[in-house]
Amino acid sequence: MTLPLTAGSVADPDAGAHAPSGAGAANGAPRRGGSNGRHPDGSAGSGDSTPTAAAASDGDTYDADSIETLEGLEAVRKRPAMYIGGNGSEGLMHLVWEIVDNAVDEAAAGFATKVGVTLHRNGSVEVTDNGRGIPVNKHPDRDVSALEVVFTELHAGGKFGEGAYKASGGLHGVGASVVNALSTRLDAEVRRDGYVHELSFSNQEPGHFIGGKFRPSNDVRPVSRRTKATGTTVRFWPDMALFHPEARIDADEVRRRVRQMCFLVPGLRMTVDDRRPGAEGEPFVFVSRGGLADMVRERSESAGEGAVSGVIIANGIETFTEKVPVDGKITEVERECTVDIALRWIAGYDGDVVSFVNTIPTSSGGTHLAGFDKALTRVVNNVLLKDNRKLARLARSGGAGAKSGKTNATKDDVREGLVAAVKVTFSEPQFRGQTKQELGTPAVEGIVARVTYEQLKEWFEPGGGPRSQVKAISDKVAAAVTNRVASKQMLDNKRKAASLGSTGMPDKLADCRVHGPEAELILVEGDSAAGPAKRGRDSEFMAILPLRGKIVNAAKASAKQVLDNAEAQAIFTAMGAGAGDAFDIEAARYGRIVILCDADVDGSHIRCLLLTLIHGYMREMLAQGRVFSAQPPLYTAKVGERTFRAFSDEERDRITAELTRGRRKVDSIKWQRFKGLGEMNTDELRHCALDPATRTLRRLTMADAQQAEAAADMFDVLMGNDVAQRRDYLVENSSLVDEATLDI
Repeated sequence: MTLPLTAGSVADPDAGAHAPSGAGAANGAPRRGGSNGRHPDGSAGSGDSTPTAAAASDGDTYDADSIETLEGLEAVRKRPAMYIGGNGSEGLMHLVWEIVDNAVDEAAAGFATKVGVTLHRNGSVEVTDNGRGIPVNKHPDRDVSALEVVFTELHAGGKFGEGAYKASGGLHGVGASVVNALSTRLDAEVRRDGYVHELSFSNQEPGHFIGGKFRPSNDVRPVSRRTKATGTTVRFWPDMALFHPEARIDADEVRRRVRQMCFLVPGLRMTVDDRRPGAEGEPFVFVSRGGLADMVRERSESAGEGAVSGVIIANGIETFTEKVPVDGKITEVERECTVDIALRWIAGYDGDVVSFVNTIPTSSGGTHLAGFDKALTRVVNNVLLKDNRKLARLARSGGAGAKSGKTNATKDDVREGLVAAVKVTFSEPQFRGQTKQELGTPAVEGIVARVTYEQLKEWFEPGGGPRSQVKAISDKVAAAVTNRVASKQMLDNKRKAASLGSTGMPDKLADCRVHGPEAELILVEGDSAAGPAKRGRDSEFMAILPLRGKIVNAAKASAKQVLDNAEAQAIFTAMGAGAGDAFDIEAARYGRIVILCDADVDGSHIRCLLLTLIHGYMREMLAQGRVFSAQPPLYTAKVGERTFRAFSDEERDRITAELTRGRRKVDSIKWQRFKGLGEMNTDELRHCALDPATRTLRRLTMADAQQAEAAADMFDVLMGNDVAQRRDYLVENSSLVDEATLDI
């Protein structure tokens, strides 16, 4: 070989020693440098007839002898990353996949039912199958066996065209030869035609190990014993000198890939036996009967989220034509493409979509996955979400934005919580790169798109899938669309506020001078109370924000509707800490929120709505006990130098009774009733709601917030604009009312 590796002889495959090196540089190693020492432009070079390597590398000599040609497996050893993706653990694992893929192709073609992978103690890997066995007779165009050609020549195999394999994973004819090129030793055992045949390779040179010594030979040696079994066993010792010192074969990854293979070839039984030091447990054995449906079911259950739908199956077969070279001429040939798809949605947010071509996983996707994504997004928008009420409301509230398609589901919306497997099977797929991570065959995109759209359309429409599951999927995707739109709007609002700087605060906010944990944001009901509140506050740490409009019911409204509400926007902007999942309490400009509302029904309604908003979008404020309700009295009375407050009629009467136990007459106690905060003067409002020394505050909790949500809903029913909803409620609860008390 031209790039030999120095090593000792192999006496026993399990002993771990390497095979002897090849014939050395004399067997055709390319020569660097040249004889005339001239540059490309013809000018004289250094004048040396055999320039040094340093001179050549500096560009002093460049002629015909400087052009190297890498023959045979030499190119693989020179640039292994071109063939296996790298020289780390990923590249080492790729060697295993190349041999395993060949064995699985036999099963996919219907000729094998068992594949075994063994990781030996000395670092070698063995893959065996019960397929037809690699041909061992002499190759018609070579003076050696077909078995030797498979392991020594690039682009040699039985998977070009549609001869031995209709559809396979190994397509470039380089897999087995690349493994041999990057191994110090490889043993191949073939069981076919009633005999066991053997051929070994030591540093890519064919031969046999006899008595512990390697003897070069091109003959495939039949073992004396006969057998009725068929199949191939390949065992190879990776040349670790070509790999990173920390490169390892991960048994868990092998087992994961084996499970995946079994899903792709239903009925195939695969075994992984890790015999290396430190390995634990019995050999891993796996078989799947349900194919992709089993794969999706397992992957969705392992996610730990509840299922939104059952596993949906779509499949179909179409033909396409493409132009390929046949006998040296570009010829149009017809291909048959089989599409298999399994998918389901789960309650979580993370998607898990995998794709395959024949038996090869395509981690980078390709045309088949592009067709699936486009058709799935289109059928979801055209059929599933066509009459979705949530999106209809979002579109109505979105104005011009809705007309531009912002409320349509995107690929990311549809993929939220989607677990899916997409597989196409056809002859001679065109991959982008030897590692086969991305499909490039253009016609497959349209085929997959048509199968996906037509069959999912049928499943989504009435008479297809269970209506409860269809509705659940519709609601999930609609929620994803709504959250995306709301998140974008929140981000836009943040950017707008950031660009405005200090002027980005609400115009009606009377800010304090010092911000931080001791600062308060006081939410005041109405403009009439805002004036006295601003005059009576301590402007050092108290900020006043009047609420002039209707507060949105955050328990019923969408995220977009909440963010569109002017009063909610003002509160979020003033706090300066974001909202919802993006709320950061550490960034809050105020350490406390104080709700200051009238002590009447309307005030209670506004308090419930504010508490519901804080619970939904600034929950950490409640969790840390930083939300309070000021308690303005309904009545006040001054007796001598003392001021008495009553928060209800009952409390007023009780205080009156206590004050008149002596000689004081009831008429001498003058109670003043406040209809609203706006009726209090500055001193009264400061005394009862603003001065820390005299005011009464009630800390609100998470339990209060939950009760407030229910109360806010009830207010909407009894006081809202939906007459039909109020009528239905009254009819349903009419049994609670004594008819004798009604004037009817």
